[in-house]
Amino acid sequence: MMRENGIPRGRQKARDLPKAPTGIQGLDEITGGGLPKGRPTLVCGGPGCGKTLLALEFIVRGATQFNEPGAIITFEETAEELAQNVRSLGFDLDRLVKDKKVALDHVRVEASEIEENGEYDLEALFLRIGLAIDTVGAKRIALDTIESLFGGFSNMAVLRSELRRLFRFLKDKGVTAVITGERGGGSLTRQGLEEYVSDCVILLDHRATNHISTRRMRIVKYRGTTHGTSEYPFLIDEAGISVLPVTALKLEHAVSSERVSTGVPRLDRMLGGGGYYKGSSILVSGTAGTGKTSLAASFALATVKRGARCLYLAFEESPQQLARNMRSIGVDLEPYMKKGLLKLQASRPTFHGIEMHLVQIHKIVSEFSPDAVVIDPISNLSNAGSMEDVESMLLRLVDYLKSQQITAFFTHLTSGGRATEATDVGISSIIDTWLLVRDIELGGERNRGLYVLKSRGMKHSNQIREFVITPQGIELLDVYVGPDGVLTGSMRAAQEAREEADLRVRRHELEVKQLELERLRAALDARMQERADAATRRGADEMKARRKKQGQ
Repeated sequence: MMRENGIPRGRQKARDLPKAPTGIQGLDEITGGGLPKGRPTLVCGGPGCGKTLLALEFIVRGATQFNEPGAIITFEETAEELAQNVRSLGFDLDRLVKDKKVALDHVRVEASEIEENGEYDLEALFLRIGLAIDTVGAKRIALDTIESLFGGFSNMAVLRSELRRLFRFLKDKGVTAVITGERGGGSLTRQGLEEYVSDCVILLDHRATNHISTRRMRIVKYRGTTHGTSEYPFLIDEAGISVLPVTALKLEHAVSSERVSTGVPRLDRMLGGGGYYKGSSILVSGTAGTGKTSLAASFALATVKRGARCLYLAFEESPQQLARNMRSIGVDLEPYMKKGLLKLQASRPTFHGIEMHLVQIHKIVSEFSPDAVVIDPISNLSNAGSMEDVESMLLRLVDYLKSQQITAFFTHLTSGGRATEATDVGISSIIDTWLLVRDIELGGERNRGLYVLKSRGMKHSNQIREFVITPQGIELLDVYVGPDGVLTGSMRAAQEAREEADLRVRRHELEVKQLELERLRAALDARMQERADAATRRGADEMKARRKKQGQ
């Protein structure tokens, strides 16, 4: 029998902890399949971190996606308030209640009404919970929030006993429970006890750093199974919760030998004649005004022209402004935006935290399914977090896009005074193809130059090309390399004009010399002909003289 980790595979499978899938994007991945089936899970955190929403989404998606009816017991909001609050997220609790898929009950508990004595118990509450479960045949239940229920207790022994009774009651009913609790000062919850009696504890956090808020999730413990232990950013939007697994990906993604055009024919030839590898990562770096966005837009246009999809994320220009500016250089993106092949999305980097940008990109990529993603520029992300955070985020993004066989195109604005062959965000080492565009200042003017710094897996040019933006698009021209170095622009044109003039002079001199040689050759031929004629005449005269002498 095959063994895995020292355990026979059949026995290991039998020992796997049964799990209830949440249906929440990303959460099932980091929990290894969902929450412990038939066991309680504690979701704790501060105000506004999404505890209630996570509990409700677990119930709603169980009823709608996994055919598991659920019950919701709320101690704070009324049933009407709860249904109204989640309606904006697309959750129609009223419909689910009407269809007998969800039971919704509001239990009003006043702390002043709780009598704390040795005989106090929660039998009445257990009856209501049991009734809600039996009404719809619930397989899942959410209790929101536990502080409202036990806030009146000061005797820790009574509190611990009642908590254990509650969780045991839920286990005996065979339901998968999600119980929410408020974050305590020095512990996970205010009482500091729930984490000791729960099978799974999820900690939610809503923090603000440099005026930018971010929500994060951490699986504090999960009995009987392995799980992700990192902090995971998550997003709450109109579709509910999206969690982004950020654990390091193994370098096992597939690779392709297919080539995709850069959008600039001469650049394709510089890259071995075929352009970039499909699914590779490309970086174009340079100072301001060197044409990075023009190269990015040209690549996007080449992508959509062949019928593929392209996602363009802009951090500096609005979609309308970008489309107008690119139209001036012969790159018309608007028709493909209307066809749905090109999705232009613009936002300020500071609109989200750095992790939220990563979550948003994952979400958009999942929904749009692009063949190529352009981010212009990645250097602006430094405004949304530290350089270490940006580097970590981009590393995970590159790995994710490669795993999906999506060609990634990044631009980077090099700060003035920095070395041109460096990036502020430090991702050049994980880039497959790196193009560097730079200013060349000569003769009182600035011109652009481009060269391939590296391109893995292909033979590429090591020559500098002059980078010219015209109304018909981008052109790459040969630069003049002479004793004085590289010449571009008007100096290149002037040098070419001088060389052309010199060439014409040399051609004229050659023509004159050729004519002189032909004249001399003709004169020599004439003299030789004269000598030959004279010799012929002398020979004839001598012959006549001999004949005359013989006749006498």
